Amino acid sequence: MTALPLTTLPAEAVRRTLRTHREGPVLTIELNNPEQGNAVTDDLLDDLLAVLQDQDPAVRVLVLAGSGDDFCLGGDRSEFTRQLAHDPLGSDIRMTGIKARRVCDALTTNPAVTIARVHGKAIGAGFALALACDLRVGSEDATFRLPELALGLPTAWGGLLPRLISEVGAAHVREIVLTGRAVTAAEAQSLSILQRVVPAQELDAAVAAWAKPIVRRPRSALRVTKTLLNSLSSASRLADVSALDAELMAAVVTEAHHGRGAY
Repeated sequence: MTALPLTTLPAEAVRRTLRTHREGPVLTIELNNPEQGNAVTDDLLDDLLAVLQDQDPAVRVLVLAGSGDDFCLGGDRSEFTRQLAHDPLGSDIRMTGIKARRVCDALTTNPAVTIARVHGKAIGAGFALALACDLRVGSEDATFRLPELALGLPTAWGGLLPRLISEVGAAHVREIVLTGRAVTAAEAQSLSILQRVVPAQELDAAVAAWAKPIVRRPRSALRVTKTLLNSLSSASRLADVSALDAELMAAVVTEAHHGRGAY
């Protein structure tokens, strides 16, 4: 599938890994490395953090999208190899994990309503980025997958697991994580991974339909309501140990590296 272009918006900036567009109170952030499937790298995390930290308070809706055929094919594992060559003890991997958590938290706690516009594949870290958003719409061909276990990695990235268990339920998450199978768009909607599924050509219209009433809401009421929703959602998690994600990932990767020369 060739992704349909985003609705034309005035270009605001082109970074190393992102394109941003702004139309009034709606900001669109587009992952922009389609040749690599919009793989999540340190550079992409740095760019996302920079955009989110510099966000104009007047933004009411933030849309996260991907260029090319897929939303995001997950983390760049070749970066692990380079990071381990630089520091075999895994401090670089820990720092990447900390950045990942900061990015996902910045999406979840963003004062604007965040919308994930998902097409094609959302794998691993890409799955986590989409799940960190308040609202998620996917094309009919969208799929979600967590292959980390098959790759010898823990499912520990950006606080994904507690968010996923809160949204979907532990039994379903256990099966998705342990089998590593792909979840179709229709199933993703039934599990609340997606709130809407539409034909690919209607993705932009679906995003606009959500954004239109949201941008008319009073800013303070919108911010407080989002805070309430996040607080109540977090309260339902009996234990959230996702702050350990960076440590867990670094521990597994470095142990495998030193024990077998590969992870």
